[in-house]
Amino acid sequence: MMKSHNHLVIMAGGVGSRFWPMSTPDKPKQFIDVLGVGRTLLQLTYQRFRDICPPENVWVVTNERYADICREQLPDMPANNVLSEPCRRNTAPCIAYVSWRIKSQDPQANIVVTPSDHIVTDETEFRRVITQSLNFTAETDAIVTLGMRPTRPETGYGYIQADLASPSPRNKEIFRVDSFREKPDRATAERYIAQKQYFWNAGIFIWRVSTIVNAFRIYQPAINKIFEDLAPYYGTDKEQALINERYPLCQGISVDYAIMEKAEEIFVCPADFGWSDLGTWGSLLTQSQQDLYGNAAIGQDIALFDTHNTIIHTTGEKKVVVQGLDGYIVAEKDNTLLICQLSEEQRIAQFAGI
Repeated sequence: MMKSHNHLVIMAGGVGSRFWPMSTPDKPKQFIDVLGVGRTLLQLTYQRFRDICPPENVWVVTNERYADICREQLPDMPANNVLSEPCRRNTAPCIAYVSWRIKSQDPQANIVVTPSDHIVTDETEFRRVITQSLNFTAETDAIVTLGMRPTRPETGYGYIQADLASPSPRNKEIFRVDSFREKPDRATAERYIAQKQYFWNAGIFIWRVSTIVNAFRIYQPAINKIFEDLAPYYGTDKEQALINERYPLCQGISVDYAIMEKAEEIFVCPADFGWSDLGTWGSLLTQSQQDLYGNAAIGQDIALFDTHNTIIHTTGEKKVVVQGLDGYIVAEKDNTLLICQLSEEQRIAQFAGI
């Protein structure tokens, strides 16, 4: 059920261009229709929360160069709820800023923080998990993070180790966090999978605004002071100028290092709702509907022959015919065509000068 104190924070400042030629530094992946469904990843993220919090309680934090495109793509939310970062300082300053901004307006706020460029295939289960996590944080001083049940020994994600022997008395699906683990090598990831109590760190957080502000006061007092001192100016015409002046003074640090690995009341809610951070063409292939030969075709007029394990993303009006490829990317955007082995996609940005 939607509650008036539920707030959504979408972090949309990334400059990821791994989906070149679709994405570029001027228009990163969160602002493009990666899935070919007529909506961008940012719009899909917003839509996923439509029954959880009202549009006036949705906030987007982004780099100043992307503020206008956020407002264009999310016209239902208040334009002033798009907060502009003058420079990149990782996720801790981003979250500290928006938390103080929300606190100035709603001291009872209960907040979900999510990246803008992930996908979810089971939205019903997603909303159930988010809602029960919000109910949990509304009644406690806990910080909850979502842990994705791993389906493979993934080396590209961080992991959360949960104490599965001790579920919370308030909710049997929520457990204390034993530790956060960095991205592992293959052997370590296989060990995590076998031990069952490790989950992928999705970077989705739930907390009351008073809880996260107090955590910043304790564990990151320098960052906290910058934004607490600006409390009288939030929502005024002086806010942006002061943010532009003081935001660069923040240490560049992730919220994982700044808060999550230090705070005591940290819990994880293990979940399985078809999640992917969609960081590579390979992950898009995995998450897309495939034919009998492992191919995913995103576009209107694509014909495949003798082709296997290949992703084709051509959403223009051109007819595309592909024959004889195995393990490739074929992508076209704005008169640029990419044909690349999936195994070489990490090098493509260097070749393209991105």
